[in-house]
Amino acid sequence: MDDASPPKRPSPVWIGTHSGTFHCDEVVACFMLKQLPEYENAEIFRSRDEKALREKCDIIVDVGSVYDHAKKWYDHHQETFKETFNMLRPEVSKDFNIRLSSAGLVYSHYGERVIESVLKRERNVQLSPENLQLAFVQIYRNFIIELDAIDNGVNMFDGGEPRYRISSHLSARVGRLNPSWQDTGVDIEQRFKQAMDLAGKEFVENVLEVACSWIAARDHVRDALKEAKSIYPTGEILLLDTFCPWKAHLIDLEKEYHVEGVPKLIIFSDGTGWRVAGVPLSPGSFLGSKFLPTPWRGKRDEELSELAGIKDLIFVHHSGFIGGAKTKEAAMALAKKSLEWKDK
Repeated sequence: MDDASPPKRPSPVWIGTHSGTFHCDEVVACFMLKQLPEYENAEIFRSRDEKALREKCDIIVDVGSVYDHAKKWYDHHQETFKETFNMLRPEVSKDFNIRLSSAGLVYSHYGERVIESVLKRERNVQLSPENLQLAFVQIYRNFIIELDAIDNGVNMFDGGEPRYRISSHLSARVGRLNPSWQDTGVDIEQRFKQAMDLAGKEFVENVLEVACSWIAARDHVRDALKEAKSIYPTGEILLLDTFCPWKAHLIDLEKEYHVEGVPKLIIFSDGTGWRVAGVPLSPGSFLGSKFLPTPWRGKRDEELSELAGIKDLIFVHHSGFIGGAKTKEAAMALAKKSLEWKDK
């Protein structure tokens, strides 16, 4: 019999944050850190005793009055803290100038690795470096900036366009998991874990949507833009053999390829037939630089086909922003004829 004592287990890794009422930013920050191999099995230590936090914890978020990446201290409450996403990550974006919360700080430093870990675990997917960077910025735009803004009390509006949009109301749902003033005997540490589960599920869903759907759609639109001149010599007609959300991607990619305003019409399958849509001036606009000809608007089927001189047409919307055809060939003819039409 071996009388030797079993080796001692190494001390657990600890993530530190403040005790008491919890908020969405540190809940998400802790969840993101636990997606990384080095913190996957970490325990959460919640305290406002800064000495205890620094002695016990390997990484500290949202408490401690210090931001020091080298020491792995990530607080944002101190008056000297001014950092924004575009300050910490200027190489990927210059568009986001809202002061970071602890979620934004952790995401700025570890976001790409967090995304890679989530994708490997959930889908066994690995993005190219270019697409990982796109996903990193888009997830900040879709998810993290809202947490930064709400935690820092940033007004949505500063004149015209909103500086950020609330899309999930996640902060309110996390907040409701805190014990109310009437609750007694509630285990707040268990509530914190529930909040991490709630916020983490939504974060993972956002990562998967961006990385596995949004990125794929962008690649489809990119391919269509690259092939545009093979469809029509001027590049004004784009063909999507597989439908995907395309409007916002097209506007971004026009800038990337320096063809702003060139695409006028886009052809895509709706699963049963084909559509010809005018490219709008902005993703949410019904105004476009070239829509379908006025005489065909509101017409359908045989009447439309006879009027346009194209077989297998189905309809042209009364506003002219979209039309339908039974075949790709008919949709192509509709697009080309529309592009060459001069309203009198």
